Amino acid sequence: MDAPQSSSKAADTAADLSVSSDATASSLLSESLANVGRELGADRVYVFENVRDPDGRLWMNLTSEWLRDGTRGLFDAPGTKLHPYSPDFTRWIEVLGDRQVLAGPVAQLPESERRVLASERTASIVAVPIFLADGWWGYLGADDCGRGRVWSPGEIELLRVMAGAIADDVERRRRISAEEIINDRYRSVVQHIPAVTYIDALDDAASTLFVSPQVEELLGYTPLEWMADSDLWLRIVHPDDRARAAAENQRHNETGETFSLDYRVYRKDGRIVWVHDEARMFRDERGVPTFSLGVMIDITEIKRGDEKVAFLTYHDELTGLPSRSMFEELLELSITRAKHHEASVAVICVDIDDFRLVNDSLGRLAGDEVLNVVARRLREAARETDLVARRSGDTFLLLLADLEREGDDVEAAVARAETAAQRILDSLAVPFRAGGTELYVSASIGISLFPQDGDEPGSLLRNAEAAMLESKKGGHAYVVSNRGALDSSAKLRFVTRLRKAVESQRWALHYQPILELATGRMEGVEALIRWMEPDGTMVPPGDFIPLAEELGLIEAIGDWVVRELVYQAQAWRELDIDLDISFNLSPRQFWQPDLAEGILERIREGGVDPSRVVVEITESSAMNDPDKAQAILEDLHAGGLRIAIDDFGTGYSSLARIRDMPVDVLKIDRSFVSGVDVDPQNQSIVSAFIELARGLGMTTLAEGIETEGELAFVLERGCVMGQGFYFSKPVPPEEIIALAYGGLPAARAAS
Repeated sequence: MDAPQSSSKAADTAADLSVSSDATASSLLSESLANVGRELGADRVYVFENVRDPDGRLWMNLTSEWLRDGTRGLFDAPGTKLHPYSPDFTRWIEVLGDRQVLAGPVAQLPESERRVLASERTASIVAVPIFLADGWWGYLGADDCGRGRVWSPGEIELLRVMAGAIADDVERRRRISAEEIINDRYRSVVQHIPAVTYIDALDDAASTLFVSPQVEELLGYTPLEWMADSDLWLRIVHPDDRARAAAENQRHNETGETFSLDYRVYRKDGRIVWVHDEARMFRDERGVPTFSLGVMIDITEIKRGDEKVAFLTYHDELTGLPSRSMFEELLELSITRAKHHEASVAVICVDIDDFRLVNDSLGRLAGDEVLNVVARRLREAARETDLVARRSGDTFLLLLADLEREGDDVEAAVARAETAAQRILDSLAVPFRAGGTELYVSASIGISLFPQDGDEPGSLLRNAEAAMLESKKGGHAYVVSNRGALDSSAKLRFVTRLRKAVESQRWALHYQPILELATGRMEGVEALIRWMEPDGTMVPPGDFIPLAEELGLIEAIGDWVVRELVYQAQAWRELDIDLDISFNLSPRQFWQPDLAEGILERIREGGVDPSRVVVEITESSAMNDPDKAQAILEDLHAGGLRIAIDDFGTGYSSLARIRDMPVDVLKIDRSFVSGVDVDPQNQSIVSAFIELARGLGMTTLAEGIETEGELAFVLERGCVMGQGFYFSKPVPPEEIIALAYGGLPAARAAS
């Protein structure tokens, strides 16, 4: 039917509704729906409000319904008011949530919607969204049960006017409820308790409707300043806690569950305080969430005490090194990761020889001084990715994780552990001074490796200690568990092969595709070096890169990698294949002088756009010397190169430091992506990383995607890029050509 020339009756009722009291609002809404139904000549007019169940799923809740005489209601069962959007009406979330109108004959709707609506004897439907200040609240709908009519613009506009009046009334009733909570009866109470009390709106910014005067004492902001700036709360939360706080607030708003969190905030004067923040959802008489009522308490002194206790639990009080407890926990994590990735782990036990003589002759203070120097030298001798801990007394432990191996062959892992042991012995060979006396210190060292010497922390520690005792008893420099004395000939053969490989450049680059997850397009590749033996076998980088660093060969290998990827980029460009190319900088390469100048010179000589080249550094490299690392990264970035932080989440980085570095891509380590669709802990970590990167303006890239479930999870959470065996393993450059033209099967299926 055509729109009526005058809709004054419905408009007047809508106006009445917007100024009604709670006692008459329900009857006025029913009367308004009746007026609109008669004006439209509809058979059914109704209002649905959006609600979420405890799992966060969206449902439509029937709040009011008008029916023409003889028309059946939307629900057959008495008391039934709820219907899920998913799976039949998922499309409505997108359409109505985007402020669009749904209208037309039911026969023209998708099959899933048509089936449900036809069962209600609906022939034509029109629905307009109802929006409040904090988002999409629900919708107002009308049905024609007799014919598949087409709704005119005038009829749709009448429904829009009615929807606006409903929105105004809901907002008004929310304000009245908030005012009732913060009236004088409650204000006199909250202003005298030793805590900050507040009432927040249910929006992403947690806009404050009321805050008690104690906020000025705790944080330095007056209540007026706090309420005037809706972004103030999240802005003053410590950067390391911000993603967690934002996620908890969003969960609270969506599920209605209690918000409870300890986090750090910056006072107005710049000082940091710890607060415990707890809020509960306040609901109206229908059970609909309206606002959040919370309390914030200063727990700074409690946290300082907790931090000291936690530090002493996991650190040695004398040297500041991690304790055995921390070592065992990290060793267990390393073993779990090694099992998943078929890697190896080494445990090194270092015991100072005849240390009791130092205490007996020079005193305990001098002995403590020596132990501190030993701890410092062990840290200096260890690689930045290794963990040094004090077991007890004069015994120390080192953990070497993520050592690559081929099946049962752990020769390369043994070589790396032996090299670390030799560095330790060399560092201890320098004379010590304690109590004004010069003295020399020697040590006995035992080594055990996963999987050959044990598959759990206890057995690896016991075997490393047994090997150390064998070393002490036999007079060997160090002993590898179950291998007798040092097999120097095996290491010598491996070193000789490596030197020959560097001289003859027995290298090849394989490339692993990097995809834009939303589209399935291959946007780039990561270059990964392989050592090609004369017999055709390949040696993976984890087996020789650490040794190449020890022998000072890594610079020559790194130069070859840059030259080769520039050549490959030129070759692909001639075939109209234009891909971003990523390559890894080893820790030693990262610190070499004039790094940026050398890389940029080779890239420009090859005619490659620097912005298409991504330089990857590990999180631990960036954090080893943050000030120096930032200067190097800024030089690389200033030359047009893009920067990626690799293996993010496995180190001990400062988020404040990461925030200030010129980083373009945050690569989430495969250990967190693995099984993320079924592991709640990994789900929380990956979600937090993605939110963090989004807040810092960085692109997220998930490494090691191996299953459809892992892909679906990271894609749903908003991860932009990804790579892994689910799409493709690293392949020779000629296979990239085929993938560029034909696409990746898994990517095509996913998209």
